Amino acid sequence: MTSAHPHDTSIRALYAAFLDGWNRRSGAAVASGFADDGDMVGYDGTHHHGRLAIAADFRQIFGGHQTATYVAVIRSVRPVAPGVAVLMAHAGMIPPGAADVDPRFHTVHTLVAVEEDGRWRISLLQATPAAWHQHPEAREALTQELRGLLATAR
Repeated sequence: MTSAHPHDTSIRALYAAFLDGWNRRSGAAVASGFADDGDMVGYDGTHHHGRLAIAADFRQIFGGHQTATYVAVIRSVRPVAPGVAVLMAHAGMIPPGAADVDPRFHTVHTLVAVEEDGRWRISLLQATPAAWHQHPEAREALTQELRGLLATAR
């Protein structure tokens, strides 16, 4: 068991703002929490580098494609070094036009946050598919947990 980060609330809010920007389909909002030289590795492995490029890339993505909506649960926020923290979350995607998460698209989000001038910024956010082929019971448990979050939000 690792101890919570002393800036746990701020780092959780940073991740929540990222999800909110994504779910509103706003490239500017997605990018707003990133460090100037931040990186994002998407679910499909696409690498986006730099806050301005992330904003532009996602403005284009959101403008040309229907994207899934995220629902997520934060698993941990822990210190790595002074001014550096790691947030781990599991997220589900609700496909466009659907009302439920699709277990085929569960993901693990790893967020590395850095403190810059008293503000926490995203240095790296990586989305890794969470197929859990050898552990279908874990995938099903996550599906049920995310569905519970959806039911509470409604």
